[in-house]
Amino acid sequence: MSLRTRIAPTPSGYLHPGNGISFILTWILARAAGGKVLLRIDDLDRARFRQEYLDDIFYTLDWLGLDYDEGPASPQDFLDRFSQLHRLDLYREGLEVLKKQGLLYACDCSRKRIREQSENGLYDRFCRNKNINLAAPEAAWRVRLPADCIVQFQERGRTEPLVTNLSETMGDFVVRQKDGMPAYQIASLCDDAAWGINYIVRGMDLLPSTAVQLWLSQYLPESANFAQVVFYHHPLLTGPAGDKLSKSAGAASLAAWRENGRSPRELYAQAGAWLGLEGTDTLEALIRPKLI
Repeated sequence: MSLRTRIAPTPSGYLHPGNGISFILTWILARAAGGKVLLRIDDLDRARFRQEYLDDIFYTLDWLGLDYDEGPASPQDFLDRFSQLHRLDLYREGLEVLKKQGLLYACDCSRKRIREQSENGLYDRFCRNKNINLAAPEAAWRVRLPADCIVQFQERGRTEPLVTNLSETMGDFVVRQKDGMPAYQIASLCDDAAWGINYIVRGMDLLPSTAVQLWLSQYLPESANFAQVVFYHHPLLTGPAGDKLSKSAGAASLAAWRENGRSPRELYAQAGAWLGLEGTDTLEALIRPKLI
C-alpha cells in the first residue's frame, strides 16, 4: 500500500516554528516515499477558532513551499467543503458505537474540580460509578478504561514496538464534550480512518493521543485498519526556558517570521537534523528515498 499521510493543523492560534517543522517532516517523508499528503484542518474547537488563524495555515504552507495532494484549496474552500463541522455525523456514529458497547459514562465534573483533586494531572474517575444519564445536559462522555490498558504500536526507525499503559498516561479520557461536540480523539481517529491514512507524523507530546486512538480503533469497525499505521513522534522545539512552544501572535509565530522577511531554511535544517541529514537546508536536498 502506498504511503498516505496528513498535515493536520488547528486554527486556534498562529502557527509557531514547531508546527512548521512537523509539517516539513510530514511532507519530506511522504515525498521521499512517493506518497500522498492530505491537508486536514481540525476545527472542532470553535471557542478558539478565528478566520485569521485559518488564513495563517494557508499562508504558512505557501511560505514553507509545501504542496499537498488532497484537501481544501483555500480558506473558503475549507469552510465550504472540508470543515470538521461537515463530518459531525461521522463522529457521532462512532460515539454511538462506543456507547452501545458500554464503554462510556457521563461526567459532570468542572475543570476546577478536576484540577484541584488530581494528583498527577489525570481525572480521578469521580463520576465513574455515579450512573449519570448519558443524555444529561452539560455532561461530558468519558471512556471507561481497564485498570491496566497496555497499547503498543509501530514507530519509524524502531524494530521493537513502543509500549504504553494508557491508564497511567491518559486515564478515563473525554470523547464528547459537555456542549455535545465530539472531542479531538474520536474526530481525529474517524478522519484518519476515512481518508485511509497509514503514516502519521506528530510531536512526542501527542504520543498519549496515539495510544488513545489505537485503543479506540479496536472498538470501531470502520477504523480497524488504524492498527497498521506507522508513527513517527518527533522531538519538540522548546522556548528559552525549556518549555513547549505554544501558538502565539508574537515574535515567536511564523506569521512574524514572514513579516520580518525571515527564511524557512532554519526550519528545513532542523527537520533534516532530526532525520539524520545534518547540514541540509533545502527541501529538494532533504527528499531521499531511504528515509522511510
